[in-house]
Amino acid sequence: MTQHAAHQQHPILKRMARFMPILDWGRRYDRETFTNDAVAAMIVTIMLIPQSLAYALLAGLPAEMGLYASILPLVGYAIFGTSHALAVGPVAVVSLMTAAAIGKLGLSDPAAIAMAAGALALLSGAMLIAMGVLRLGLLANFLSHPVIAGFITASGMIIAASQLKHILGIKASGHNLYELIVSIFEHLGQTNILTLIIGVSATAFLFWVRKGLKPKLLAAGFKPRMADLLAKAGPVAAVAVTTLLTWLFSLDQYGVAIVGGVPQGLPAPAIPSLDRETWIALMGSALLISVIGFVESVSVAQTLAAKRRKRIVPDQELIGLGASNIASAVSGGYPVTGGFARSVVNFDAGADTPAAGAFTAIGIALATLLLTPLLYFLPKATLAATIIVAVLSLVDFSILRRTWNYALPDFIAVATTIALTLLLGVEIGVSAGVGISILLYLFKTSRPHVAEVGLVPGTEHFRNIKRHKVVTHDNLLTLRVDESLYFANARFLEDLVLDRVAANPALTDIVLMCSAVNEIDSSALESIEAINERLQSTGIKLHLSEVKGPVMDRLKRTHFLHELSGEIFLTQFQAYQKLSGMTPLPGTQKRSA
Repeated sequence: MTQHAAHQQHPILKRMARFMPILDWGRRYDRETFTNDAVAAMIVTIMLIPQSLAYALLAGLPAEMGLYASILPLVGYAIFGTSHALAVGPVAVVSLMTAAAIGKLGLSDPAAIAMAAGALALLSGAMLIAMGVLRLGLLANFLSHPVIAGFITASGMIIAASQLKHILGIKASGHNLYELIVSIFEHLGQTNILTLIIGVSATAFLFWVRKGLKPKLLAAGFKPRMADLLAKAGPVAAVAVTTLLTWLFSLDQYGVAIVGGVPQGLPAPAIPSLDRETWIALMGSALLISVIGFVESVSVAQTLAAKRRKRIVPDQELIGLGASNIASAVSGGYPVTGGFARSVVNFDAGADTPAAGAFTAIGIALATLLLTPLLYFLPKATLAATIIVAVLSLVDFSILRRTWNYALPDFIAVATTIALTLLLGVEIGVSAGVGISILLYLFKTSRPHVAEVGLVPGTEHFRNIKRHKVVTHDNLLTLRVDESLYFANARFLEDLVLDRVAANPALTDIVLMCSAVNEIDSSALESIEAINERLQSTGIKLHLSEVKGPVMDRLKRTHFLHELSGEIFLTQFQAYQKLSGMTPLPGTQKRSA
């Protein structure tokens, strides 16, 4: 192939690499990168096996579905994802939302429940890909950080409470914290002592491993990477020891609940088949899971990418996560997303490319093929302990104090999200949180900050007359509008200007200083036209200053500039010089009728 031909192909490959990032980083893959990815994959695999089993049970699904959801989805993300450290798979919050979504269907047949979980993953994947193709990653911005933090905190509490029944060895149910606590207390007298001993011991051990094992290993002379590997293997050790004890002493005969038979091998690829009504019933839940999963995933990916001075592409991340969910659906899994804990482990272990996820998938596949018979006597209490230890790190009530001290609307949003999620369930909680955030934003921006400004002596700067010693003129009023103008606040500005006019009969000129105005919509334009007309009828001229280019471009497409009674000034200082009686400087733009 000639150099010219290669040059002609390059733009095509570059365009394909935008949608399949593997074509970009794959060209630079070498032995050192392979070693780093393989080591990271080994550590994440050890961590992911017990987590996958536990999260499947949290979702109300057979344990093996957690393993299935940790194989092909990682391969799909490796091909289409842009983060070099994000580890995709089952996560606590999405598992809880899956359980809530399927619970609304009232299904009792395990096969139908598994099919519904696959359909949920397929719907979620299709929605994510559609949003990625349409470049709608910005939709996630409607989920503010306080709402997400409140939702995750409340979800962590619900998840931990839902696992207490496995720790106690009792039956309990509920879709929110209140129902769970009531149900647990009603059945508390049925506690199985052996199960309680296993559950409490495993929980205490895992908490100690998370905080205390690695420092002791380092003090004993282990290298950091080996110490980290052994610390991350804590859940595997808990699984192995409790499974062995249950088998040796036949503890299942004494009421200790076990996982039981886990199918050996991998499921044949298949598309979930359900009736039309079920698909429609899952639509809303699938959309919530898609958005929540994307927000959680992209926030983790951006944080880790920044540490290595790299960037991710949010719209492409939508496609990567969509491909992962579709891969999960056709391979017997359920909805997945990027997990915080395992992604951090993947990053710290030295993963260089998304290939680390593909290598992890190989490890999980081998475990599914070879190790599942050994999981028969695994106590459910051990998996519950794994979940509890993992999710309690997500609970952060300090967000309430921080938002209370900083911004009352944010505090209201986070407090409401936490309260409604705990009392009414995850879907209502997060939906209400989004709705309240939008309403609070509309309320706040409907009453924008508008400051009367004057000239700071000896400068060309203008500041709020209530905060600084400034020069003003009785016949001149300058109002700095500190918000874009749109339908929700247009009338507020009109009322404010007319109130000022009524209070000051000496006014001859009013200037709207627009340095902070990024947008003027049609409703706001009509309001400004009304202000101009009312002022003109009273002999007062309306002027604008420091209008931004894009705003000015839109104004030029209307009749407003020709009807404006006053002028448009490049700077507020020019407006002050001209309207206060001083000689105007060159640069003003006359736009009178």
